[in-house]
Formats: sequence, structure tokens, C-alpha cells
Amino acid sequence: MNSTEKEISYTITNSYSTLNELTSSTKNIWFVCHGMGYLSRYFLKYFKVLNPNENYIIAPQAQSKYYMPPKFKHVGASWLTRENTIAETKNVMTYFDSIFENEHIPEEKKLIILGYSQGVSVAMRYLAKRQLQCSQLILHSGGIPIELVPTDFDYFTGKTKLIYGTNDEFLNEERIQQERSKAEKLFGNNLDIIAFEGIHEVNTKLISSLV
Repeated sequence: MNSTEKEISYTITNSYSTLNELTSSTKNIWFVCHGMGYLSRYFLKYFKVLNPNENYIIAPQAQSKYYMPPKFKHVGASWLTRENTIAETKNVMTYFDSIFENEHIPEEKKLIILGYSQGVSVAMRYLAKRQLQCSQLILHSGGIPIELVPTDFDYFTGKTKLIYGTNDEFLNEERIQQERSKAEKLFGNNLDIIAFEGIHEVNTKLISSLV
């Protein structure tokens, strides 16, 4: 018997979470992509250190949800896997488009894009594919997609921050050098590399210092 894998298109509904209010007092709008195992509403807790009157945070929600081991009680989510990566990336890009269309972000506000861990890859792919301009691109403890090349960011005039913990259990010295090298090739003089003493976790102190 022969098996065939077929593809269809259909409309789905997904949520996203926000923190604070978008008002005339807002200076910075953050678009923050969580890591594997998070839900967007819980990821927002790391941004409560920011001034609520000046910072509005948008946290998209990865669509692939699952029960997390070992007790399979709590729910987490994942952005992409190696399975159908191209098609799934297109789905994520379309989802991000819908969020930006729904939020009507004013041009005079500073847009900050942050990816943490697995969220780095979807954040960077979105910027590259949509040629999205922002004041800061923050790459926090994640891997840069290997298919991205310097010409993907020729348009980009913002500042990029590569942040990682020196005791990150997912990074050895070889991996750190690989990520630093990729970031330097993509962003050149517009790159700041910030290493901190810590493990694989969101560094709220550093985040609060970036605005």
C-alpha cells in the first residue's frame, strides 16, 4: 500500500497577549517572541519590570501546544520544528501579520523586537521576510537561522543586541562563537554583544536597561 501526504489550506484562530495600554504616553512598543515551553500570557511576567506608562508589550502565542513532561500537567508551546519548517514558517509569518494589522502600531512609537530562545528564529525570519524596521532587535539566548544572509538585513537601520548567559546549559564555547560570528556577519557595526553571568533564563535586569 502506498501512503501519500497531502496539503490543504484553512483558516485558524489563535490568541496573543498584551501588557499595559497603548496610549499617547507610550514610548516603546515591544513585540516579544517566547521560547519553547511558554505560553504568551506567562511570558509577559518578564516585562513587568518596565515602566507601564511608557512600554506596551505584545506577546504572540506559538500555535503548537502540548502537555509538558514529566507530569504532563502544564501546557507549553513550540514555534517550529524540523517537520514542514517552510510551510510552518509561512503560517507564523501570516499570524504575525494579523497581529500587526490588529494593533495599528503608530509610526512615531519605537518598535522593539525581542526573541528569546526558540523565539529568536521566528523574530528574525519575520524581520527578514517582511523587511520590518524597528529601533532595536534583541536576540536573547537563541539560535540565528542558518539560511539568513547579510543582504536580508541591508534595509535594517536599527540596533541589534545579542544577549546570552555565560552559564547557559544549552551553549558551549563552540556554539557561542558560532552565534557571535553569524550575528557579526549579519549586522556588522550595528551589533552589540552582551554576555551576562547566568543560565538559560530571561534576564529582566538587562531588558530594563535597554530602554
